[in-house]
Amino acid sequence: IQPVRHESIRDAQTFTGTVYPRTQFVVAPKVSERLEKLLVNIGSEVRSGDLIAQLDDQEYRQQVEQARAELDVARANVADTQSALEIATRELDRVKALRAQQVASESELDRAEASSRTAAARHEVALAQVKQREAALKASEVRLSYTQISASWNNRNEVRVVGERFVDEGAMLGANQPIVSVLDLDIVIASIYVIERDYPNIRIGQTATITTDAFPQRTFKGTILRKAPLLREASRQALVEIEVPNTDRL
Repeated sequence: IQPVRHESIRDAQTFTGTVYPRTQFVVAPKVSERLEKLLVNIGSEVRSGDLIAQLDDQEYRQQVEQARAELDVARANVADTQSALEIATRELDRVKALRAQQVASESELDRAEASSRTAAARHEVALAQVKQREAALKASEVRLSYTQISASWNNRNEVRVVGERFVDEGAMLGANQPIVSVLDLDIVIASIYVIERDYPNIRIGQTATITTDAFPQRTFKGTILRKAPLLREASRQALVEIEVPNTDRL
């Protein structure tokens, strides 16, 4: 009772999933120490390189000062051994000249050469100790830097946000204990699971419309970014990830 006509038929499927940040990581200290200052809180915006937290650094500063003092002692020892080497070298040259004139004995020449070799060896040891103390100073400075906790990523102009705070100021932290989590929300990922029957119809690059309970009157547009190449054995479902631009961070 209706005339035949040509129209477009739209095959739409509805799935339930979860929205995740594009990237998310936890900021944690490399050393165990008391949390002295926490410079961010939930919702704080951070850029790459921003200082997140400050640990109590008194002990590490003392280690740096001690390493610097030991380096000064080692350098002074180098100066002392250098002076001794120069004296031994001049003495050896003098004895060689006297020996050439048949004034000094062979044993005197042997003693002068032995003294010169000993002085040279002590000077080499002193130089090696300087390098050792320099390395110790650098190591102590690196440990001191661990008390300044910052977050970093490749794009320094990219602004991210603190998602969770796990500790408060004054807490005694262990190494690798989480302090805050940092999220990249400029783009979010909507993850869904599709059953085996629907899997062939999902293609990378397809568009998707996202709705949420938080904003029931608003829709968000996304693009299928990737799909898993396998189905979970128990559920017979495959993971599909949809990339959703989120410049307003809703």
